Amino acid sequence: MRILLITHYYAPEFGAPQRRWSALAQRFLAAGHQLTVVTPVPHYPEGRPTGELARRHRVGAVERGAHGETVLRTAFLPHRSADIVTRSADHAVAGADALRRLLLRFRRPETRPDVVIATAPAIESLLVGRAVASLWKVPLVVEMRDAWPDLVTHIGAAAAITPVPTRPVSLPRAALRGIAAQVKRAVHAGVSEWQQGADEVVTTTERFAEVLRERGNRSVDVVRNGADLELVTLHQDHPAGREELRCLYLGNMGRSQGLENVVRAAARLHHEGVPIRVRMIGHGVEAHRLRALAEELDAPVSVHGRIPHREVRTQYAWADTVVVSLRDWEPFAWTVPSKLYELLATGRHVTAVVAGESARVVHDAEAGDVVPPGDVDALVDLWRDLQADRSRAQVRDSGRTWVAANASDEVLAESYLRILDGLAASASRR
Repeated sequence: MRILLITHYYAPEFGAPQRRWSALAQRFLAAGHQLTVVTPVPHYPEGRPTGELARRHRVGAVERGAHGETVLRTAFLPHRSADIVTRSADHAVAGADALRRLLLRFRRPETRPDVVIATAPAIESLLVGRAVASLWKVPLVVEMRDAWPDLVTHIGAAAAITPVPTRPVSLPRAALRGIAAQVKRAVHAGVSEWQQGADEVVTTTERFAEVLRERGNRSVDVVRNGADLELVTLHQDHPAGREELRCLYLGNMGRSQGLENVVRAAARLHHEGVPIRVRMIGHGVEAHRLRALAEELDAPVSVHGRIPHREVRTQYAWADTVVVSLRDWEPFAWTVPSKLYELLATGRHVTAVVAGESARVVHDAEAGDVVPPGDVDALVDLWRDLQADRSRAQVRDSGRTWVAANASDEVLAESYLRILDGLAASASRR
């Protein structure tokens, strides 16, 4: 098959969508298929290319990817990573340029793809995918890596770590909130329509697939995020006789994660005299607030920036338990953080501050303990018990076994190719 992927995030950037599609691309190419990826010049997460990326990648370049895929680099708009307005403008610029370049590159019908995959976020990728798939009369796969569009209506409700004093709402502010609400409703309706107009919708969780089927989507399949078991080490080593409980969070520090509750739980245990140490590593808009909150509460929490992937193994070896956390928002009950599969594969005990499908995965994999999102008391109780009884945090291989059966990159690529094979075969019979 000739496969076209439209995505805003791609290697050599680091992140969950980049890792997902690098793993799939490798296996699509190994199976004998052709893959063209249209994506901006690498500029995530800083909002602009830095260092070697700025020197190696140019707008309009046609590159050979790490696995033999063709990568068409589009324009982008430099922006502040934490600013949703400039980031959205960046998505729009990249989408418009992608459409222009695709129409030029595939002018001749005999060169066109057999199937188009548009993956969101960004929303503009869906628009471009729908446009070219309709024009070329080829099947369109809409891939929803998160519970979009529902998360659009919840992000703005995120509580800040530092409470904002209540004050009267001015008329201009009230008007802006009204406009924002209308935009959210329009986005929700538009994305839902694009999902229903696709030949296939691919989600990363069973529950969100059910939600979309209930809304009338005629063809929805699940291809989870996953982990490469050849790259993720099972950490059999577990230091004995250590008094302090070591808790590791590794990932994005955004509004969605609710990590302020992790800081508050660690502070309470510290003031009780329970030996505990929490290490947070990653990036995100809340990192500086988490650092300030830890200092304010005298919490035994250190907040660090992103680290090279080669250093991740050392961090897992340091930890007694690894943390995955999401806020108590309904759409998050339909999602599973992509990092969870890697955590399962390490063999470390998982502290899962999640609900819904994520909680079910941890239970099914017998990989750790689940506490309700937002329940600081439950988290304090769990960590107090783990510190007192280290047998509860012993190394286990049940999580890795679950990943091998349900979420390894090999299994996921085979599932995805079966979907694409079916679409291409149906299109050829039309």
